[in-house]
Amino acid sequence: MKVNFREWTLDQIDEAFGTTQVDALPRLDEWMDFQYALNDYETTYLSHLRATYNIGGDDWNEVELENKIISPMFVFADFDNRKYAYFLERELVAKIGEYEVSGKVDGMIASGFRNPKQPFFCLNEYKRATDPNGDPKGQVLIAMLAAQSHNIHFNYVYGCFIVGKLWHFLVLEGKEYAIGTALTCDGDEIFDIFRKLKGLKSNIERLFLPSL
Repeated sequence: MKVNFREWTLDQIDEAFGTTQVDALPRLDEWMDFQYALNDYETTYLSHLRATYNIGGDDWNEVELENKIISPMFVFADFDNRKYAYFLERELVAKIGEYEVSGKVDGMIASGFRNPKQPFFCLNEYKRATDPNGDPKGQVLIAMLAAQSHNIHFNYVYGCFIVGKLWHFLVLEGKEYAIGTALTCDGDEIFDIFRKLKGLKSNIERLFLPSL
């Protein structure tokens, strides 16, 4: 059975694939606790992005949200090199049980530099929490399950879904997933969001790359 990412909700995913949402996972806690000291240049640039959002970010559409703050944050966190990169709107397909799931992932960090190979992280972006085109939590989780199915050395995947100014980080490990407390990009938490991205970069280089 072929089903697009946008058709899934968390309840449907749990029922179809036996996944369970848990209150905490050590891997998520470790990621959220990552320490990084911002330098003056980083603080200035992130303050500028925050100010840009506060001018009219609540009224941006999804394309504006992506181009004016999400991609600038990921590019500034410096993910792109010849070993792995941050890819946008790339197709991901996987056979999981009786289902063939597929769709375009808003943002994906994966090995490779021209085309994604091994996915480590999936991002889903929405303008609003309620959207006629799908459920943000369900869409990112099904993409993470698809990414997990391509893993041969590890059973965990990192993820994030963004609804307007709210950034939610999550981890899928085995059949369990946990969602962290939302952080907002319109205040001082934008610096914490950037620290999480730096923590993600550290985890990719420390955990994933040695296995590839």
